[in-house]
Amino acid sequence: MSDVGSDEFDDEGSKLGEYEGDRNEAGERHGVGKAVLPNGDGYQGHYENGKRHGQGTYRFKNGARYVGDYYQNMKHGQGTFYYPDGSKYEGSWVEDLRQGHGVYTYPNGDTYDGEWLHHMRHGLGTYHYRETGSKYKGTWVNGNMESAGEYIHSNHRYKGNFANNNPYSRGKYVFDISCEQHGEYHQTEQDRAEGEWGELASTAVLKWIPKCITGLTPWTPDKETSAGEKETASAEEGGES
Repeated sequence: MSDVGSDEFDDEGSKLGEYEGDRNEAGERHGVGKAVLPNGDGYQGHYENGKRHGQGTYRFKNGARYVGDYYQNMKHGQGTFYYPDGSKYEGSWVEDLRQGHGVYTYPNGDTYDGEWLHHMRHGLGTYHYRETGSKYKGTWVNGNMESAGEYIHSNHRYKGNFANNNPYSRGKYVFDISCEQHGEYHQTEQDRAEGEWGELASTAVLKWIPKCITGLTPWTPDKETSAGEKETASAEEGGES
């Protein structure tokens, strides 16, 4: 569903739909007004020189609703969008796109609180899983978990690198009993199964390879070797037992 509102004028500038409100000397909608658009949507709020501009509420005929700032007919500034499926976005907009900081509540109760770019999660942000109570806190790129981040659970957390929404390479599990298990995530041999059209489809399987157990140490994702990986062979064996 597009959350871009309908234009209120045709190519020649003729007024379309119904309008009640203020106008300027040129007859354009200017000030505060209420409009019913030709497609059935409705808008109530501020106008400037014929365009939605300033605070307003736009109601889509499918039940969606936007309440917030407008700039020349575009959602721009701070605003809240209520989607027909029950989800909601509250935060910053740039030219009709979710951009900047915002909080998105999904239909299943999950939430994302963080940075956006071009409608996608991008930058630093925290995703909270309502059903389990777990969280992912870290970096996002074009909607995916990427680079340094951590999964936070009730009694432990995982800190490491991520790629395409999955743990990748070196990381560590940090437990509430004040110890850590260092290791790496590797992609194991792929499972192969017959697909819908008879072709062989592959699925990557991640495998955690433990290396050692240590006390609490700083997490340094930009270094090749972690403090835990420098432990002795005996400590390494203890992590694998």
